[in-house]
Amino acid sequence: MTIRRIDVGPRMSDIVIHNDTIYLAGQVGTPGANVATQTKEILATIDELLAKAGSDKTKILQAIIWLADMSTFAEMNGVWDGWVPQGHTPARATGEAKLAAPEYKVEIIITAAL
Repeated sequence: MTIRRIDVGPRMSDIVIHNDTIYLAGQVGTPGANVATQTKEILATIDELLAKAGSDKTKILQAIIWLADMSTFAEMNGVWDGWVPQGHTPARATGEAKLAAPEYKVEIIITAAL
């Protein structure tokens, strides 16, 4: 069993790789920005983290998306749909949750293949 951690902090690692599976910590955007802006920022960060791990968005296996308010589902999807590679869409779930701070409107958690 091989476990590699990248960008390790005192509370969590940004990236954990176990065998050929990549787990990203939940990603958030700029506090207070609108849902579209936070989603764009999060997806850009996901691209960067996957590249750092040696992968890319075509290898995403699962996405879990938390919205502070489900009424923003269409706004988030408008950004997501322009980013996710067609033919490589992951399994995905979206739900409403109280996030770490009220200024966060979106959090995305990714599992990907190496």
